[in-house]
Amino acid sequence: MSDARVVTVSTGAVRQFSWRGRAVSTAIAKTPVLGRVDVGVLGLAGDEQGDRVHHGGPDKAVLLHPVEHYAAWAQEVGELATPAFGENLTTSGLLESDVLIGAVYAVGTVLLQVSQPRRPCFRLAAHHDVEDLAVRTQRTGRTGIYCRVLTPGRLGSGDPLVLVREPLHGITAAEVHRVVNIDRDDTAAARHLLRHADVLPESWVKLLRRRSDGHLEDQTARLRG
Repeated sequence: MSDARVVTVSTGAVRQFSWRGRAVSTAIAKTPVLGRVDVGVLGLAGDEQGDRVHHGGPDKAVLLHPVEHYAAWAQEVGELATPAFGENLTTSGLLESDVLIGAVYAVGTVLLQVSQPRRPCFRLAAHHDVEDLAVRTQRTGRTGIYCRVLTPGRLGSGDPLVLVREPLHGITAAEVHRVVNIDRDDTAAARHLLRHADVLPESWVKLLRRRSDGHLEDQTARLRG
């Protein structure tokens, strides 16, 4: 991952999309930015979110999406121009299967910390008019990665992504995605994630605890039965 870098920097304003007969506000349609961009704790200057309840905030300040995924998507849905997935940074050399949750990267004068894999929503499907694109993104694991901004600064296309600090737990963004979104009955893996709850978003910790507690209740009920 020593050659990881930013390929494209993108931002977007909120626009209206029509989806299944209703209007949807979203800033998923982003465009590349020339030059260097200011980055604060809530993300890139000029970037917006149409749904601030489920998007944006400190834990989802900057979205990274690997450029390596575009070749696979081209075979499945046709050529897509970056940033097709609403990402702020299209990157090379950083895959979900390699990046650890809580890892810290320096890019430009910014420090980013990997917070969680993306959970794609229907806006992705609406943006490309591909009915099941969000589901397919989740199923393939080509989700992209959200980051917190630990140190605000400036960054630009071509900047290297330098690993500054890496946790010892070994939990990748891909593994978190698998446990939370795909293999939801893997309670052993869920408990392992909970042992490192300090690096996960609070909402995901609560979800995993509910699953783990529910599994224990089911086991107890079966033993009593």
